[in-house]
Amino acid sequence: MKKRLILPILALMLLGSCKNDEKILNSLSDYNMTMQSKGYHFGDKINLPKDITENAESIAISFGDKETKNLTIDPKYFTLGDNAVSFIIQLKNGESLTQDATINVYAKHPEKSIQYSIIKEYPHNPNNFVQGFQLEGNTIYESDGQHGTSQILKYNLGDTKAIASSAQSEDIFSEGATIVGDKIYQLTWQNKKGFIYNKSDLKLISEFAYPNMIGEGWGLAYDGKDLLLSDGTKNIYFINPNDPSKVVKTISVAGNNQVYDQLNELEYHKGYLYSNVWRKPIILKIDTKTGEVIGKIDLTEIAKKHQKGEDDVLNGIAFKGDNMLITGKNWPAIYEISLQ
Repeated sequence: MKKRLILPILALMLLGSCKNDEKILNSLSDYNMTMQSKGYHFGDKINLPKDITENAESIAISFGDKETKNLTIDPKYFTLGDNAVSFIIQLKNGESLTQDATINVYAKHPEKSIQYSIIKEYPHNPNNFVQGFQLEGNTIYESDGQHGTSQILKYNLGDTKAIASSAQSEDIFSEGATIVGDKIYQLTWQNKKGFIYNKSDLKLISEFAYPNMIGEGWGLAYDGKDLLLSDGTKNIYFINPNDPSKVVKTISVAGNNQVYDQLNELEYHKGYLYSNVWRKPIILKIDTKTGEVIGKIDLTEIAKKHQKGEDDVLNGIAFKGDNMLITGKNWPAIYEISLQ
């Protein structure tokens, strides 16, 4: 008789335990979904609901290759933007529960709206699918994309005729480019390599492989020491131009209430990185020390004059003194704007 009673009791205990586990996981899911849209800032506490903490012996957050029991948004573990994590909860009854989550970390201060005025308009070859764009003196150096037509070229600002150019093979889709001393560095989209040219005549000097962590080449800039490379994610990779197969450091980019990815054509100017966002008529001003977006230029009024489809988007940033030059893919114009 006693044996017959034990099985139903165990079944009830197991059922109760399962319901409690489900309640804890549902509570954790609801909390994380709420906080995913609200976001955190560095230094914030992760204040899990009481029905989780009161039943937990310990709570850890796993990032795959590292783990912490400190429920604080610590830059030692978290980056700006979206962080894919797993919560590991050891219950007081000895059970272990795991749940995946996304923790968004935003910049503490709202990004400033940067106003501008148009100073001058220059012609631009509408056949150029702009991927990289920079100015030195009165010379534009431009990387143009698309399979079969990719090239690096240079021309005088105010003219559209190339002074020099170097075409890529049909399997290459050119991406960002930047000036480093007497050389031009140029990325490719999915070929996992870049090119280095003589600046004077655009003759190819050598090639370099991307670091393994970089999937694609998008934008490229130079801060006087390192190459700054974007790969379509929220990350900016700092790479030694003398050894471009290795990453020196990485920053992640986010605003006060938004994660930014698809960072495209890049330009470095006076301590800040400026970035196009693919298919958006905006340019971000990014603090290169933290990855925080501190300013945003809304160029909708200019972009809508030229954007007729998905591809002819704003993509091209250079500086002429403190004025900015902007253009886009297949645009017939380059604009010089004064930033307020």
